Amino acid sequence: MQRGPLPLACLVCLVLTSTACTVGPKYQRPEARVPTAYKELPPASFKAADGWKVAQPNDEAPRGKWWEVFQAPELNALQEQVDISNQTLAVAEAQLRGARAAIGVARAALFPTVTGTASAIGAHQSENRPGVTDPSSKTRSDYLLSLEASYEFDVWGRIRRSVEASTASAQASAADLETARLSIHAELAVNYFALRGLDAQRQLLEFAITAFEKALELTTNRYNAGIASQIEVLQARTQLENTRAQAIEVGVQRALFEHAIAILLGKPPADFSLPQSPIAVLPPAIPIGLPSELLERRPDIAAAERRMAAANAQIGIAQAAFYPTVTLRSIVGLESSSLTNLFSWPSALWSLGASVVEIVFDGGRRQAVTEQTRAAYDATVAIYRQTVLTAFQGVEDTLSTLRILEEQAVQQAKAVQAAEAALLLAINRYKGGISTYLEVVVVQSAALTAERVALDLLTRRMTATVLLIRALGGMWEASST
Repeated sequence: MQRGPLPLACLVCLVLTSTACTVGPKYQRPEARVPTAYKELPPASFKAADGWKVAQPNDEAPRGKWWEVFQAPELNALQEQVDISNQTLAVAEAQLRGARAAIGVARAALFPTVTGTASAIGAHQSENRPGVTDPSSKTRSDYLLSLEASYEFDVWGRIRRSVEASTASAQASAADLETARLSIHAELAVNYFALRGLDAQRQLLEFAITAFEKALELTTNRYNAGIASQIEVLQARTQLENTRAQAIEVGVQRALFEHAIAILLGKPPADFSLPQSPIAVLPPAIPIGLPSELLERRPDIAAAERRMAAANAQIGIAQAAFYPTVTLRSIVGLESSSLTNLFSWPSALWSLGASVVEIVFDGGRRQAVTEQTRAAYDATVAIYRQTVLTAFQGVEDTLSTLRILEEQAVQQAKAVQAAEAALLLAINRYKGGISTYLEVVVVQSAALTAERVALDLLTRRMTATVLLIRALGGMWEASST
């Protein structure tokens, strides 16, 4: 099926291609309100730690193993297992691979589509069909080998906008993966310090149980000697049994945190355990940086910004539908009624042509789709700005928490010191027969409560420090620029 010379439409198509443009708005990141300084100033101890530096505006800078700042080797070992075995990260990583593959799908439209055809057809026609003059020609064969190519000229940038949208979506997925990684590492650190805080509580209660057992023994001996009353013995026993019950409750809470850590490591709780070890570190110094740097450090903000870019590209795709589609098609091949002469020159065929297709009427569908994409973009802008506000809220919350907890810890240390002095005095007064055991019980309970509150404050300060690192978007390696 040989055709004439190159159609005029093809020439027009080539001219249009040489002046191709991209319709739709050019993306610019919208402004977001950023404070010049944080309201909740950190404690005086929060300064740039040795080996750390304030992050420079760079989305690609490595965040580093921020948990090493706590100088807890066991925590470091647990954190190393997260990226390998955590299933939530496995889901996010698979989604990222899918998003990157989608870029290839969109980019493939920039190239021609070539299909090959090979066919062999034998047909037997009716001898009684209308118009038959020679009944003997009732059987024929047709052999065909061909290549067909079609190419859509991206005159209005629809395909380029699709690639742009897919690329931005993939970048958002990469940021989502970093957000998930940051959150899971932070959750592991929070659970670890909560567990170690409970270990410290358990150790304190065990010390108290030992002291209360000696106190019960002393009171029983005084009762047998006729110095103390039976009520004092019962008071000592009651205090001992209450403390033992509190130690058991701590064990229940510890088991829950241990199970949570196992799941974060991708292990069944039955296959994981941590030996008891009380918390033995203090909150480290954390470099805060400037509020403006938060926009570059938080991966969730980066994801929201990239989704704005993808939504902006979708507007261009919708607007390109208002313009005609220009397509070039060509066919080359061989066709014959016999295999013996299929590969001869007379069997050659070719076709080359172009088409311009424009939608004349669609009932307002394209306009509605364009309005829909603009509304979707406006929604991503609002989400981006809300994400920024929420990020600053998280930093301010943790800064105020750390500041207040540090002040409270100083006061609680004074309370513990006073309680210990009062306990020593009460025991001496009881041994000297000046007071009853009730006074000892009251002071012992107050001292134990004060020490438990101090340990709880330490645990909360460690947890708040982890949450501050997460709110800042992770720490940045000293080598990053």
